[in-house]
Amino acid sequence: MTDVVPTIQFSTLFEAVVGNIATVVHGKRESIEYAVVALLAEGHLLIEDVPGVGKTSLAKALAASVDVTHKRVQFTPDLLPTDLVGVSVFERSTEQFRFQPGPLFVNILLADEINRASPKTQSALLEAMEERQVSADGTTYPLDAPFMVIATQNPVEQEGTYRLPESQLDRFLLRISLGYPGRTAEMAILDGQGSAELLKKLQPVVSTTEVLGMIEAVRGVYVAAALKSYLVDIAEASRRHPAIELGVSPRGTLQLAAAVRALAAARGREYATPDDVQAIAPAVLAHRLLLRAGSNARTSAEDAVREVLAEVPVPTAR
Repeated sequence: MTDVVPTIQFSTLFEAVVGNIATVVHGKRESIEYAVVALLAEGHLLIEDVPGVGKTSLAKALAASVDVTHKRVQFTPDLLPTDLVGVSVFERSTEQFRFQPGPLFVNILLADEINRASPKTQSALLEAMEERQVSADGTTYPLDAPFMVIATQNPVEQEGTYRLPESQLDRFLLRISLGYPGRTAEMAILDGQGSAELLKKLQPVVSTTEVLGMIEAVRGVYVAAALKSYLVDIAEASRRHPAIELGVSPRGTLQLAAAVRALAAARGREYATPDDVQAIAPAVLAHRLLLRAGSNARTSAEDAVREVLAEVPVPTAR
């Protein structure tokens, strides 16, 4: 059984990971924090943004900051499910088939440009992301904890890409966008050595045991009955919103609760508050919503979530 990391130590370790990543990704502290939150909430992360803003660098820096196994897979149209899961190889010496695990059998998998792979290959990730296991040739293989998929995609480029289905999007705990860096951050990038060189120098700052202990601590964060009711109110309001065709599912509510627990722990508390919910809800819920075709074209999913948050009464009791 893994020992729970105390609150004070949790904050120190969290800051160590965030600070380590920040040496590579400049001026994006909130995005970095949310990436670490996704790991500690036992979720998966989708980074969606235009080319050249540091999506892959953030994913690589997070994987390198934690002493766990990690691999990067460049998703392409000709990538097959067996390229991820693995294959059974016939050994002449034993005259038996031996399963050769694929890159899915790691703690952190970086799925670079996930929307370039075919839907069949994308679906090969579903079982691993949801159940932490892989099935091949009639046998089920459990994945080691922690297990996290960090996927990147470019929302602008359409040629040669396959849109992620709602069932796949729903498996990601958070969807974040980095955006362009501020002027000061971009000056720091110009003065630096470049992310490739910095990534080579990056060393792990937390061990696997410490990460597992932090995950246990997140599970123990207290969510009051009033706050649980608040989460359900948000989900129900999203299903009634005039601009939303498909609202938050029960899985989305569970994922929001998990993210809120992790964010509360990152902020040094053993209990969650409505502020935690309001801070992280757009990143957790926006990609799960389907907007109505006739709604205002200027209304984004993130805007719709904020409108829902604005109309739902906030509980006052902790």
